[in-house]
Amino acid sequence: MNQIMACIDGSAQAAAVCDCAAWASLQLDAPLTLLHVLDQQQYPAAGNLSGIIGLGSREYLLEELAALDEKRSKLALEEGRMMLDSARQRVITAGIAQPDVRQRHGDLVETLRDLEADIRLLVIGKQGEDSGNDLQLIGSQLESVIRTLHRPILVTPASFSVPTSVMLAFDGSDTSRKGVEMLASSPLFKGIPIHLVMVGDDNGEHRALLDSARDALVSAGFDVHIAVRSGEVEPVLHAYQAEHQIGLLVMGAYGHSRIRQFLVGSTTTRMIRSTTTPLLLLR
Repeated sequence: MNQIMACIDGSAQAAAVCDCAAWASLQLDAPLTLLHVLDQQQYPAAGNLSGIIGLGSREYLLEELAALDEKRSKLALEEGRMMLDSARQRVITAGIAQPDVRQRHGDLVETLRDLEADIRLLVIGKQGEDSGNDLQLIGSQLESVIRTLHRPILVTPASFSVPTSVMLAFDGSDTSRKGVEMLASSPLFKGIPIHLVMVGDDNGEHRALLDSARDALVSAGFDVHIAVRSGEVEPVLHAYQAEHQIGLLVMGAYGHSRIRQFLVGSTTTRMIRSTTTPLLLLR
């Protein structure tokens, strides 16, 4: 579990994924792997028509279709190799000395599940190559990836800039406390101010939780700001982010229980859809 893994495809966000992954790799001093997965449903393996060969006059047509299928698959593989080569050159330019590249034929979620033991941080675009131009949409497989993997996932929008400040959406839950521990022990945000923001009532209990989290981060050498804001979670967090020009948001991902999954999961999905900055999701 030591690699930064970046999912590369033909979307407009692939460049941002490369830039974000290269930054994370340098910050964490961890090797970077660029991964391209060829969708087996969009480009099935060659020879999938062999089971119906032998239908007399249709045999020639079936052979032609099988050959066309094989050609499409080969072209898609070559296109993927070209994308990986372009991504490799981009991260080398960003300072990554020896990035690794991998190409798989299959399902993205299953592939990442198989590689999960090697992943320290996954970097993936908010939208895939089939998402269109609607910036409010999220990639068709992104939610499944987030629910499946038990690794930190850094979701990037269409562009990436190195963050000069970070905000952790803190609610006092086990996930957010683990988030504080992760921030305190990880070099990912070393030297970057951290804002701890709680959405809820400004009372003694919430202030005590925030003070404890702040103390842990201050002890680790961070410049920390705390705030309690009332209102709906999504607009409040985005308003605070805009007010303080925060370049990256950290928050817990989908919960495990059905009730928590419904409550937290819906907020997570809305935040992914509406964010214009990178979003680090913790499990």
